[in-house]
Amino acid sequence: MAKTNKNIKKRALILTAVLLLVGFGGNLVRLFQLQIIDSADYKAKAEAQQLSDTVISADRGTIYDCNMNILAESASAWLVFVDPSRIENAAQSQLIADGLGAILKKPNAKKIASILKANKDYQYAKIAGQVEYNEKTAIQKFIDDNDLYGIVAIDPDTKRYYPYSNFASTVIGFTGSDNTGRAGLELQYNESLTGISGRIITAKKANADLMDSNYQSKFDAQQGLSHVLTIDKNIQHLLESALTEARAENKATACYGIVMQVKTGAILGMATLPDYDLNQPTVIKNKETLAELDKITDPDEYDAAYNAETFNMWRNKCISDTYEPGSVFKVVTTCAVVEENVLPADFTYTCTGSIQVADNIIGCAVRDGHGTEDLQHGLMNSCNPFFITIGQKLGAEKFYKYFEAFGLTEKTGIDLPGEAEPKAGVTYHPLDDLGIAELSSSAFGQTFQVSAIQLITAISCVANGGKLMKPYIVAKELDQKGNVVYEAEPTVRRQVVSEKTADTVIGYMEHVVAEGTGRNAYIPGCRIAGKTGTSEKLTTDGEYVASFCGTAPANDPEIAVLVVIDEPHGDNRLGGAIAAPVAGSVIEQVLNYLNIEPMYTDEELAEMNAETPDVLGKSVSEAEDILAAGDFTARVVGDGDKVLTQYPAKGQSVPTGGVVVLYTEEGAGDTTAAMPTLTGLSVSEANSAAVNAGFNLKVSGTATGEGLVAYKQSIAPGTKTRLGTTVTVYFKTTTGVNDN
Repeated sequence: MAKTNKNIKKRALILTAVLLLVGFGGNLVRLFQLQIIDSADYKAKAEAQQLSDTVISADRGTIYDCNMNILAESASAWLVFVDPSRIENAAQSQLIADGLGAILKKPNAKKIASILKANKDYQYAKIAGQVEYNEKTAIQKFIDDNDLYGIVAIDPDTKRYYPYSNFASTVIGFTGSDNTGRAGLELQYNESLTGISGRIITAKKANADLMDSNYQSKFDAQQGLSHVLTIDKNIQHLLESALTEARAENKATACYGIVMQVKTGAILGMATLPDYDLNQPTVIKNKETLAELDKITDPDEYDAAYNAETFNMWRNKCISDTYEPGSVFKVVTTCAVVEENVLPADFTYTCTGSIQVADNIIGCAVRDGHGTEDLQHGLMNSCNPFFITIGQKLGAEKFYKYFEAFGLTEKTGIDLPGEAEPKAGVTYHPLDDLGIAELSSSAFGQTFQVSAIQLITAISCVANGGKLMKPYIVAKELDQKGNVVYEAEPTVRRQVVSEKTADTVIGYMEHVVAEGTGRNAYIPGCRIAGKTGTSEKLTTDGEYVASFCGTAPANDPEIAVLVVIDEPHGDNRLGGAIAAPVAGSVIEQVLNYLNIEPMYTDEELAEMNAETPDVLGKSVSEAEDILAAGDFTARVVGDGDKVLTQYPAKGQSVPTGGVVVLYTEEGAGDTTAAMPTLTGLSVSEANSAAVNAGFNLKVSGTATGEGLVAYKQSIAPGTKTRLGTTVTVYFKTTTGVNDN
């Protein structure tokens, strides 16, 4: 019996120990889970109840042009939020929704009410960010008037501003409402432009009110790096203005162009039209596009179409789109032929108007043929049969070698997002597929596609002594104090052809502009070397791309300019007729801006300038005789019999055959008259109209060939202008510029 009692006690002790172990073990496991496994989660929850953590948005870095003109900057704005958990009743909730909606407009009262309802159990609901100062002031007054402290609040925020709106929009890009880059440079350099956000951490009381500043820690925001571009605001403006006129005149779907510094690869200007307002990137302003969108009745279909149009509007066609380069590419074929020395020195080819390739007959732009041509004249005339012939002599392997060497099978590596990726068998013919037909068509720039940035980089390679450069658009990055933390260095990708070959081909290209299909790009004193192009679009039946790429000065190239007119619907579609004059004008203006002195030939000087004689103090009749002897026209102002003032003054340079105004009365030295309309006239007609009105005429653009017509004048018709002033009138022709 005693032994039995002992066993019972022993079992009871064991059972008690097991129960205690299980009980405490469960608590230990739970304690281990709380303090070790889930500690981070519970710590975060505790801190959320005990601490207020406010994020201070960092300013994005500023974007400057090469002369430190601000193109994009961040400025102070405000963020409006509500603590829905502290709203007392439905009436107060509606008061907040109505009050904020009336001030902000977006979101409206209905949307704000929805936000408050969805977040009724939470302490934070964002209402709007990037709020302007006047709205912030009105909201603060609304809070004061309605005793909404702790319920409605305002925090610092930032907003991105673009002072020139549409300026370089497809290059700069924009940021979204979250201050993150969405397109262009803002996207490409988002990481370095974005700063480091700051924080204000403040302890809360038991009733969730904030404690005083003694219980506050502040970590200042750090501004992002600023970026200095290679883009020059003035050159960009010249390019955009020229493309705007070209698009309107030719009723083109789009126009785009690039100005590149050939020795470095730096982009001085890049533009795509139509463009958009960087401050309102989702707003479509094109009336024709809006009219087409308004025809869509289904809401979902409308939204999809609208979004597609905005994405197209943001597209930088200079780097993202590809097209058949047409005859501009003949420069590459010419370089390959010269470098490989595949033609004898006395090589000529007689063009009869067409050539047979396999089973196809390919025609020349001149249906009766160009006759006998050497390499220089073949390029000047942009003769397709000539280039088919020399392309076949070059052969597939050597042709492909230079096609690849000029960078046309790879991206250029420009520091912008969305560069088109060349694809063998899609955008170009790989070597294995370069049969006789593909080789022949490729030799004159058809049946393959390149991007504008690829093409101008290739032409710049020729202008740069055969060195292929990597194009770039960001020159420097600066910290908040203005210190340079990164500086771009020009990068030579490779030597494609010898300097001798490059110089030879540039010489040929100068003849293209002086005498060939590029004559509409000719500007006296500028020494432009270039090539025209016209190609039928592979993707759209019946549509064409007209283009011109040129470099200047030809003896020591500094800049290259490419102009592309996409789907022109005007009176002409030829690159030589519509793109060449635009590019020539841009080149002239850029050279003037860069203070690169004109280099006039003796013939140009003889045509352009004559020195005015001194006729002051002479009688009117004597002065008229002196001027007539120098082939000048006299314009007499006043009833006196002696010349008191003359304009232009003695020794001034005026166009040959110009007018000199003779003033014969005191105080009559600044007489003005309305500038006549000179566009649409021939050279002789324009000169007569200008001189008869009392103005001097300077002829620019092509001065040779038939059918010359004025298409632009430097002083707008009707402008009140001092008599004797020189007006520059630009002429072009449609004769001898066919490169198709």
